[in-house]
Amino acid sequence: MTPATPRHPVELRYATTSDVDTRPEASRVLLALEGSRGTVGVRGKVREPALFRDALAATLGILASDLRYRGRDRTAYLAYLMKQGKRATAQIWEAQKAFLDASLQTEEQKDTVLDPVLTVDPDQVSLEVFSRDESAYARLAFDSALFEGREAAHGSTFLDVPKDLMAKVDRLRTYVPLSLEAHVALPAQEARAPRNVEVPHAWLRGFLQVQSAATLPASTCTLAPIDLYNLLFALRTRKAKTAPRALRFELIPGAAPRLIIEPWELVLECHASVYTGTVPAVVRTFGRQRLAALARLLPHAQNIRVRLLGPGLPVFWAVDLGQATLTLALTGWTESGWSSAAAFDALMPRAVPDGLPERLRQRLRTEGPLSFETLAAQAGAPKDAVRAALQLECLRGRILYDIAQETYRPRELMPTPVDEATLRYGNEREARAHRLLGDGGPGAGEVKVTKVHEVVGEGTRIQGEVVDREAVRSFFPSFTLDLEGRVKEASCGCPHFRRSGLREGPCEHMLALRLAQTRQRAEQEALRQTPEGRQRITAETRAYVRREPSGQEQVYRVSLDGKVVAVEWGPRQGASRQQKLWFDTDAEARTAYFSRLEALAAEGYIDAAASMM
Repeated sequence: MTPATPRHPVELRYATTSDVDTRPEASRVLLALEGSRGTVGVRGKVREPALFRDALAATLGILASDLRYRGRDRTAYLAYLMKQGKRATAQIWEAQKAFLDASLQTEEQKDTVLDPVLTVDPDQVSLEVFSRDESAYARLAFDSALFEGREAAHGSTFLDVPKDLMAKVDRLRTYVPLSLEAHVALPAQEARAPRNVEVPHAWLRGFLQVQSAATLPASTCTLAPIDLYNLLFALRTRKAKTAPRALRFELIPGAAPRLIIEPWELVLECHASVYTGTVPAVVRTFGRQRLAALARLLPHAQNIRVRLLGPGLPVFWAVDLGQATLTLALTGWTESGWSSAAAFDALMPRAVPDGLPERLRQRLRTEGPLSFETLAAQAGAPKDAVRAALQLECLRGRILYDIAQETYRPRELMPTPVDEATLRYGNEREARAHRLLGDGGPGAGEVKVTKVHEVVGEGTRIQGEVVDREAVRSFFPSFTLDLEGRVKEASCGCPHFRRSGLREGPCEHMLALRLAQTRQRAEQEALRQTPEGRQRITAETRAYVRREPSGQEQVYRVSLDGKVVAVEWGPRQGASRQQKLWFDTDAEARTAYFSRLEALAAEGYIDAAASMM
């Protein structure tokens, strides 16, 4: 029997319901706020009604979005077959309806999420939403200059969003004067009873890990509105029927960014400023269809800044709308748990000095939004410790990182801080996987990555050995990650896999192997920059790419496996050539391997190994 999903109880007290009051002479947007946290609100006349309407409608659309697969309701078809005298009995019909009713009830329980969070600061009013399928996060911020005669009470609380609010906002007319009233004491048409919400820890975990991801270092590029238009137009007029379906960024210092749409390898040259990073990079992202939520903002967009963290981590799109900013984060994990486990492991802060998170939070509450450099200058701790402390406070829901202004802001998600220990693991299997890795608690084991095989055009085959001391035996899990990070083939000898395969998600041994491989790769990336670290590398595969003036992309894949160096090169779409070199010792093979990589870099090829994961 499946154990009950851990949930976080929240009581919401609204005096009335959010509404839109439209009249021929003026319109008002009335937003009801939760009243248990004191007086919070804002009031004023909107200077740009079109910008306010489109930005708010786009944000509410992200809140309501749900791209999860839903099976079709076949009851009407079964009823038709019965009328035609076909072989569809009443028992089949009743069983179908009972199954759909049970599924709907379960789905409604899964859809229990927190209401959006509205925060009123001296310089802006922001609204945070998280989609129902946990795939998109958005933060809409309106500058104070957007409101004439602004009156505000600072703080954070929840916002009531009825189902018909988006449709009412969409009907606002920009030629009619518009005002905003968002506060606790709106005139109530009828009294509302308190509403108890049981928020699943999985949903809360996803919401907070996006905040944690925003604090990590990233590669940042700037796009023009026409670049976003070209991308959305290309996605709208094409439909990919086969993998891969990624959006690839080519970033070369001193050159404008390029966007490549797979699988057609369609190259879009960007027209904004050049990439200012110091290291060339190729970054592969997923979830590109969710960018359609930004289409409504194109008439108001001035520029778009994209923050790329790396494989499996969220990608942030910050759209500058003048007196407003919309930040959209597209998560990189899937419901299968493979990507989410590895991604959240990277988002957990390491060693944090006692008392440092609280000092930083109090300083933000006293002085307002501050940059990381300002906070680190007077923190009395190393920058790594300061970043980890800020990351921890983001996981607790007490501060957030404003990507648009590159500052940290105080924001209380809950009346009491969220205990990050309750969100550390997505389920019990994930907790056991971390114990196998020796991350504390009883049951520590040993996890070895025995082989990582890059299969060209298919993905990565990972094999390993897990010593499970609780089971008093060893397991040999293996799986293949395709080009989109999904599992194609998997095997393990544990009872969980023998009983259900992957239907209930990966077993703890596969999760432990995936986490070990992710950590090992991160360590190798740090060590391979030093001669001592290179001596420890015995097997790996790197991919280097270069785009020719004709637009064709040349790809080199160089592999080291003990005493063998394998090279495959050619156009990305076309026939390739292969070469294998055998050496007498591992040291000779390693020297030849790194010499080949350095020669490719000198010829203008970009290391794209991270994008090929």
